[in-house]
Amino acid sequence: MDRKLLFTSEPVKARFIAPDGCEAERTIEIRTNPITFRTSRVTLSRIGEKEKGTEPLPPPPPDADLKAECPFCRPQVAVKTPQCMEKLTPSGRLVRGESLLFPNLFPYGAYSAVSLFDDKHFVEIGTASVRSYRDSFLNCAEYLRRIRATDPQALYMAITQNHLPSAGGSLLHPHLQINADTVAANHHRFLRLRATEYYKARGSRLFTDYLRHEREDGRRYLGNTGEWQWMAAFAPEGFYEIWGILPDCTSFQHLQENDWENLALGIIKTQKFYRNLCRNGYNFGLLLIEDGNDCFEMRAIILARSNHAPWVRNDHTGFEVMLGDMATFVQPEETARLARHFWA
Repeated sequence: MDRKLLFTSEPVKARFIAPDGCEAERTIEIRTNPITFRTSRVTLSRIGEKEKGTEPLPPPPPDADLKAECPFCRPQVAVKTPQCMEKLTPSGRLVRGESLLFPNLFPYGAYSAVSLFDDKHFVEIGTASVRSYRDSFLNCAEYLRRIRATDPQALYMAITQNHLPSAGGSLLHPHLQINADTVAANHHRFLRLRATEYYKARGSRLFTDYLRHEREDGRRYLGNTGEWQWMAAFAPEGFYEIWGILPDCTSFQHLQENDWENLALGIIKTQKFYRNLCRNGYNFGLLLIEDGNDCFEMRAIILARSNHAPWVRNDHTGFEVMLGDMATFVQPEETARLARHFWA
């Protein structure tokens, strides 16, 4: 049975008369994501542009030292953050190492929480400790396990992170967001259907086959942290988009402590790569579907966002918002070449 996924890239030529009067030609790559079938564009002619605020790394945000005004810093966190319902934890909050987890005061779903890393108010990109990330992830996992035990219908779950306001973060204090709901988000709904249909048609798992292709191809593959396998996304929907796949793992409840630690290690390697590019904002996401479906595997995504710096343009324009195609400037193969050093 043919298990090959389609990794298609179609060049498009734009021709015009340049300001010097000569005929010019520019190439755009339109790539199709083998997982979602969504297209993205690599506008190769813009690769030489110098983005304002990305050389050198911008200074910390103006409120990086305002720990006394941050509701996530101690001692304010004890009185300025909400507590979980007693059925989830009688103590009101979950503690793991220096990580503290509590409900989101401005929830996005039925179960919406925040997991702090530690008591550091501002952590520059690429400098967080693996232990702080691991403890925060373990806190998230415990929270989600308790939700599964008390409300089995809240099976659509996610762990995300927004670093700095340019990535959507409202507070600098490093934290993960956790969400669980009975209603599927768009990506949950589509990816569950896609993974299930693929398994029925091919007899193998979608992300495992994607990973197999990328390891054999080699141009975008970066390396591993434990069982997590890392690569540049073939058809990126964000700048310098990196994927981490945990093949054949279909539930967060199967992960051991070292798996969470190795996930944290891969994220920090990615952040160090972004720091090397003088990028300081990023988003992270891990989607989970805990319905016993044995097709949807664990995949982490991390991508760079516009820098948090004066006069820097947003990375989503009318093209992304209105047409639905992400336009980036760097080929994923070049992203992998630049990033591979951090997995060496």
